[in-house]
Amino acid sequence: MVSSPTLAFTSSTLILHSPDPSTKKFSYSRASPSVRWPHLKLTETYQSSQTQFTFPSPPLTHVVEDAESLNMNDETQQVLGRPSKTKFKKMTKLALRRAKDWRERVQFLTDRILGLKSEEFVADVLDDRKVQMTPTDFCFVVKWVGRSNWQRALEVYEWLNLRHWFSPNARMLATILSILGKANQEALAVEIFARTESAVGDTVQVYNAMMGVYARNGRFNKVQELLDLMRERGCEPDLVSFNTLINARLKSGAMVPNLAIDLLNEVRRSGLRPDIITYNTLISACSRESNLEEAVKVYDDMEEHNCQPDLWTYNAMISVYGRCGLSSKAMQLFNDLESKGFLADAVTYNSLLYAFAREGNVEKVKEVWEEMIKMGFGKDEMTYNTVIHMYGKQGRHDLALQLYKDMKLSVRNPDAITYTVLIDSLGKASKIMEAANVMSEMLDAGVKPTLRTYSALICGYAKVGMWAEAEETFDCMLRSGIRADHLAYSVMLDILLRFNDTKKAMVLYREMMCDGFTPDHALYEFMLRVFVRENNMEGIEKVMRDMEELCGMNPQVISSILVKGGCYDHAAKMLRLAISNGYELERENLVSILSSYSSSGRHLEARELLEFLREHAPGSKQLLTEALVVILSKAHQLDAALKEYNNTRGFGSFSGSSILYETLIQGCEENELYGEASQLFSDMRFFGVEPSENLYQIMVLIYCKMGFPETAHHLIDQAEMKGILFENVSMYVDVIDAYGKLKLWQKSESLVGNLRQKCTTVDRKVWNALIQAYAAGGCYERARAIFNTMMRDGPSPTVDSINGLLRALVVDGRLKELYVVIQELQDIGFKISKSSILLMLEAFTQAGDIFEVMKIYHGMKAAGYFPTMHLYRIMIGLLCKVKRVRDVEAMVSEMEETGFKPDLSIWNSILKLYAGIEDFKKTAQVYQRIQEAGLNPDEDTYNTLIIMYCRDHRPEEGLSLMQKMRRLSLEPKLDTYKSLIAAFGTFEELRSNGSKLDRSFYHIMMKMFRNTGNHSKAEKLLGMMKEAGIEPTIATMHLLMVSYGSSGQPQEAEKVLNNLKVTGLNLDTLPYSSVIDAYLKNGDYNAGIQKLMEMKEGGLEPDHRVWTCFIRAASLCKQTSEMLILLNALRDAGFDLPIRLLTERSESLVSEVDHCLEKLEPMEDNAAFNFVNALENLLWAFELRATASWVFQLAIKRSIYHHDVFS
Repeated sequence: MVSSPTLAFTSSTLILHSPDPSTKKFSYSRASPSVRWPHLKLTETYQSSQTQFTFPSPPLTHVVEDAESLNMNDETQQVLGRPSKTKFKKMTKLALRRAKDWRERVQFLTDRILGLKSEEFVADVLDDRKVQMTPTDFCFVVKWVGRSNWQRALEVYEWLNLRHWFSPNARMLATILSILGKANQEALAVEIFARTESAVGDTVQVYNAMMGVYARNGRFNKVQELLDLMRERGCEPDLVSFNTLINARLKSGAMVPNLAIDLLNEVRRSGLRPDIITYNTLISACSRESNLEEAVKVYDDMEEHNCQPDLWTYNAMISVYGRCGLSSKAMQLFNDLESKGFLADAVTYNSLLYAFAREGNVEKVKEVWEEMIKMGFGKDEMTYNTVIHMYGKQGRHDLALQLYKDMKLSVRNPDAITYTVLIDSLGKASKIMEAANVMSEMLDAGVKPTLRTYSALICGYAKVGMWAEAEETFDCMLRSGIRADHLAYSVMLDILLRFNDTKKAMVLYREMMCDGFTPDHALYEFMLRVFVRENNMEGIEKVMRDMEELCGMNPQVISSILVKGGCYDHAAKMLRLAISNGYELERENLVSILSSYSSSGRHLEARELLEFLREHAPGSKQLLTEALVVILSKAHQLDAALKEYNNTRGFGSFSGSSILYETLIQGCEENELYGEASQLFSDMRFFGVEPSENLYQIMVLIYCKMGFPETAHHLIDQAEMKGILFENVSMYVDVIDAYGKLKLWQKSESLVGNLRQKCTTVDRKVWNALIQAYAAGGCYERARAIFNTMMRDGPSPTVDSINGLLRALVVDGRLKELYVVIQELQDIGFKISKSSILLMLEAFTQAGDIFEVMKIYHGMKAAGYFPTMHLYRIMIGLLCKVKRVRDVEAMVSEMEETGFKPDLSIWNSILKLYAGIEDFKKTAQVYQRIQEAGLNPDEDTYNTLIIMYCRDHRPEEGLSLMQKMRRLSLEPKLDTYKSLIAAFGTFEELRSNGSKLDRSFYHIMMKMFRNTGNHSKAEKLLGMMKEAGIEPTIATMHLLMVSYGSSGQPQEAEKVLNNLKVTGLNLDTLPYSSVIDAYLKNGDYNAGIQKLMEMKEGGLEPDHRVWTCFIRAASLCKQTSEMLILLNALRDAGFDLPIRLLTERSESLVSEVDHCLEKLEPMEDNAAFNFVNALENLLWAFELRATASWVFQLAIKRSIYHHDVFS
């Protein structure tokens, strides 16, 4: 006979076992030798019994299902697994005639009984007595009728008892017990056995039959009781008894290690020798549980004790290899069958087919399928179910459904397993409507859904959130008479809880408990979380009682479940109870409880619990100390945690755990204590604690932040050598970024190269990080190569990729190429983002390119974009620096309109702007706006204001601000002191107080005396400087000469120049220009020209200083002749541009003037500004308005004139 194997899915999915006994049956003809071996041309001698079939695992070998089939007598000698010793015994003609006669009689009566209508009775047939029956004949009538209808068989048995036509005998009782056992009518079998057993005596056949009834349902204890009862009554168990006992034990629960060998030894201790049925039963059980180790032990024992394996044995071994994922072993055994003297049958092929289907090897499945058909074995229900199940697991539902349709067209009737597998696979793929349609087809076909069918559909509905349909399906299952199992109860309970229907959930929970099923820990945790959310204390208390009283959980386990369910107070009480009752403190439970406390912020309760445990669990001191460090760290008391760690570590008895170090290091990383984190990691490695994958990632990030990318890179290599594969690419990106910041782009390049060897495709973030690393080093060409690689091989570049290219150009100072690259990118279809435009704007701003900045800024506004606060800050700073007052004011207004409020940095820039152009009124207004905005002025604010007040001749207000600065612990700048000195004239006071004054103070005082006309005091300052040990410089002498020149004493200025010549200093044009300017201002043009010639003879070429002096003097000449003398002298000295502007009208002069201004623009001391002013004065003096106008325009173009002179 063929066993009923099972296929177990995971706990979260459907589990398929034997179908419900009330489901529609179909015949499995593979039990017939003529079908199993079609090529042998066998013919039927006896009627083959129908064999119950269950998918999806292949049929295993024959096992003991009932004892009646093993009873030996002269009329039925059918021994499973081996030929009968009497099967080929020579019979006489009379014996043959009798054999034919009794079969005809039994078949005649069987057909009449089975042909009765439902309202007719067996008595009508038996009372007719058309044939003469012996007691043995009646025994076979009961048996043959029972094959098709157990109720009619029981009716025959009861009628015979009522008529008392024969004395009760062991054979008849064993027969009816076997029939009732096959029909799962255990209660009726027990009643008949108890009523009749005493009348038939202690017969081994009867006991074996009754044990077979119990064995079918895995009731091992009952079988064991009957076996012991047999021995008590002196009825010695035979091999059939022990085979039945073994079958019951294997069905009663999972196999434990060495169980099979222990059972074999038990048989031998009883003086019996295990036969082929014993071994095949054990191997079949191993196959059902995918227990390869036990199967191999049984097979080895079989060979050791010279029990020859048969085809069923090999089929079972092929099956167990297939179930354990060893298809190659299964194939090897299949290929060896012929050499062992066996021919593969349909069961063999289906077992091999299952082995490959389990692995999803479609090609091999097709090969076996085709060979099976070639050998004459048609595709049967088992074959279809196996392949349908394979396609379902692979998500190829179209192929599974197509096979299902082909199955129906080929006149193979889908059974409950077929439908269940389809519904289950469709439900898991969220194809719930298709699954529901399959259920409808199942009902239309007259196949009754089993528990597994309903469970599969309920799980499918639950997965897509169709709670109402799931509940309706569950109710329908109950109405059909099917009792829910653990999975069905669990799924429905989960659904009701998620749907917040607590009342229904509790009713279902009570039913579940009454049926002997208990929720698993995860479901209990979910129930508790729902109760906590609803503040249902009664529900929590009930669940706690059930876990303790009905589930037998100890307080420690209950405490852990309560914690995960959010019942912290109850959990703490339970843990205290567990420790008080002597339970060992387990690390995982304690860490779980403390983590839950920590995540809810209940750190005080956690510490109180730890104190209790320290008192009552002294053997767990180290664990509790570690827990205290962890809880302190999670409570954000990192200093206390580190202190506790260092104190304990100092005693030398502390090695710590992975959780402890990970928590501490994570806390250090959050608080930017990177040095401490590095030390903790070193301790961890020293104590031999292996870092987790998460900790490796944290430490890589920390070393990158510390600027040690090489160390971070080394950590990654170490982790990968230990088999840790990081799926999170952000860690590699951090290392590449860190290398880039240090301009070690070569190492970034190497890291990406290694990644390319390990991975088929490199993540976009990695490519972008490498582009940024190149950008930091200004390597545009390398960055562009990576960009092109992304374009070619993927993944496609992003905005970050584009910004990296632009940044590379910026860093390399190639700003002019930005527009070229932008155009190229737009030509190949990329849109330029706002961030790219902002990057360009910042680059041009930092480069001081006003024209490009304003062009980009206005373009952004037209497109509806506005800069960030940072860009507003640096743009306004640039505009203030070049004194673009109106642009600054307009930008501030636009900034405020877009919702930005200027910060102190922006206001400080504007303050300096207005102070620099001496617009003191607006400077004061800006200061007022700073105060109105609630901003606190800083050193720059106060310093700018003090200098402004000094320039505005309001030094008292400046001094007041300085005192305020000091009260705020702000230190004024040196320029601020100088401005106040210049404004107050407190130089003598500072000298008398012993203040150490530098050269700049003397220069300020010289300028002040010069401006006020106290030239004698300016001259005395030179002696004071020497007395103070400060040597005068050329700049000092220049100031003195300017002072003499301003006082109309050019000769004195020349004396200073002559003294400078005596010192041997290398003089430039500055002192000469001072003397020349003094003579020219005094109207002594000849002396000025003479000094010009002297300077040229001395090897000094006149520069802008001398040019400006002569042009300014020429503009003040009252006579044209005097003007021509001066400008001709300048022409003779090599600079003819001024005289040509007055005498020529050539357009080429425009470019010459522009070129001249371009050279003067970068020079210090306002060289270009002074030159243009002198030139403009000259042109206007001689009424050359047109020339003056275009010179003025050139000055504006060159930003020489920043302020609108017409405002």
